[in-house]
Amino acid sequence: MKKYIITPILALLFIGCSTTDDVNLDEHAFYNTTQESLLTYAQKELSDYMNTPSVNENNFRLTMQYWTETIYVNESNYDFTNRTVSNNVWTDNYVNVLKNLDQAERIINAYTPTPSELTTWPGKKKNQLAIIDMMKVYTYQVLVDTYGDIPYTQALNIDVYPLPKYDKAADIYTDLITKLKNDITSIDTSKESFKTGDIFYYNPTIGKSDLDKWKKFGNSLLLKLGIALADVNPNLAQSTVNQAITGGVMTSSGDDCKFTYLAASPNENPMFQETSSRDDFIAGKTLVDYMNVSNDPRISAYYTDVDGDYIGQVIGTPGEFADFSNAGEFAYTETTPGIILSYTEVSFYRAEAAARWGIGGSPAALYATAITSSFNDWGAGDATAYIAAHPYNAANWKKSIGEQAWVAMYNQAVTSWNFFRRLDYPQLVAPSTAIPNAEGKVPVRLQYPTAEATTNGSNYAAASAAIGGDKLTTKIFWDIN
Repeated sequence: MKKYIITPILALLFIGCSTTDDVNLDEHAFYNTTQESLLTYAQKELSDYMNTPSVNENNFRLTMQYWTETIYVNESNYDFTNRTVSNNVWTDNYVNVLKNLDQAERIINAYTPTPSELTTWPGKKKNQLAIIDMMKVYTYQVLVDTYGDIPYTQALNIDVYPLPKYDKAADIYTDLITKLKNDITSIDTSKESFKTGDIFYYNPTIGKSDLDKWKKFGNSLLLKLGIALADVNPNLAQSTVNQAITGGVMTSSGDDCKFTYLAASPNENPMFQETSSRDDFIAGKTLVDYMNVSNDPRISAYYTDVDGDYIGQVIGTPGEFADFSNAGEFAYTETTPGIILSYTEVSFYRAEAAARWGIGGSPAALYATAITSSFNDWGAGDATAYIAAHPYNAANWKKSIGEQAWVAMYNQAVTSWNFFRRLDYPQLVAPSTAIPNAEGKVPVRLQYPTAEATTNGSNYAAASAAIGGDKLTTKIFWDIN
């Protein structure tokens, strides 16, 4: 019997796995599995990483000054080494997401169809591989945008490359764009794909993955990749953005890529798992003050009030949970979806493309569309008055789009960090209590994991030198302004 090794999968999420033992009792168990169960696990792990506020793993709600901590304020002051945060980010994305996707890809490629499947399997195989690869592209972009140069060409072949080299971040981006274009082209909506396992875009009406939505996801991700290169490689950026918009990006929140969490333990939203039993987080003064001054009606969904007022604590300073606004009800709800890529996010990219190059329509109109979409996401009512009070400013479009994207991406903090670094708005100020390694600035990258320095030392050292130093202040290659 052929055996595979993967990380443990929650029993509830174990779709289509065949085993004679209870593998959940032994995280190192050997067993047969399917591409569907691996896909489910990878999707959940990716969503968990992108959405958790765990100080051990994803601190970008703190970095973007949406929240701050009540007692232990290390991470609000950018101390990410105390809890080996970077090790966890690295492992979660490389092992729990990418390695499981890679194993799913291997199973698909190795599968021998039965006689009855000979005519349908080729199309189904192409669609499944395209979906798997689009998720890999998404995850690699997250890793590049977090660290810069990373292992890529040798990353997942640990038998041959137990100590993988690091590839240039710019080269990875170019390859990701090529791969993604091929994935989009490969999708044939008239063929089969996944009938189980796909949490992101499973359509119960048709009993399988919705390939039309996967195609929109692919083009929207292509738009995201293109926009990221706007300042460093404008020719590739424009051609990529043009192709994405022409191909068809998300057109409503119904196209959002998100993970559906369950009310039952242990499959609740990881945000709920962090907030439900601990009073670790309070509102950050930076965003609360901005929204108060802006008379932003979304504030009642973002935060709780304190006797009718919304109060945020100074970033990096301890504070009593009861004295400040807390996260809104969404953060204490088990089934709040985990956002991977949203129509609101895509709308801001489209506004930016229009502002930069005149691509895709009126920047003012697309700016309004993005804000309206955010209002709809949060049930905040009509956005017309807010947009009139905060109109698009063509003379400083980076400020207009950057600040409004910061507000709108409140529950997509990893994405918000990208807008902040690319557009240089909002102009966040590091707390005076920030660790010396931050050099008085808000971090623009995570340092490489200490585990890489100790186990893959030569490649780590070469990569650190190539990017200009393994520091919180070393800019990602596309962040040149």
